[in-house]
Amino acid sequence: MCNQFQVAASNSTKKEIIYFKNKEIMMDFITAPLVVGIITLGIYRLFDLFVRKKERLTIIEKIGEKFDPSMIENKFSFPFKFEGTGAFGTLKIACLLLGVGLGLLIGYFICYGTLAGFTSSNFDNRETAGVIYGACVLLFGGLGLLIAFLIEMKYRKDKKEE
Repeated sequence: MCNQFQVAASNSTKKEIIYFKNKEIMMDFITAPLVVGIITLGIYRLFDLFVRKKERLTIIEKIGEKFDPSMIENKFSFPFKFEGTGAFGTLKIACLLLGVGLGLLIGYFICYGTLAGFTSSNFDNRETAGVIYGACVLLFGGLGLLIAFLIEMKYRKDKKEE
């Protein structure tokens, strides 16, 4: 650890040394509560897993005592109709991916046209470009899902009229 500061002191300014020290203090400040929180969450989930397993087993035993196979004859039915929904799932995924791709493309053109130095290696507006890319991807992804929804509604309306 000390060696890192000596290398930094020999090759850099005083401002960078303060930055390294502050970064080390910040990481110590974040690391200790994070490790304690993760360990606590793991122990809680472990106990929760065993408790739920016991509860499920007792419920299964109670149902098994009162169960009669004649009770469920012809009683199973799904509340939703699954006719032809696979095509709409594929349509939704396709429109979403087309929207995301279009959003990335338009985000690139916006960044290229408005941010100076976007294509150079010393790009200083990374946060702005990230916001532009994120907004375009979410906007056009949402529009893609909206278009898929409208196509699905039109198809169902046409099918109902037949």
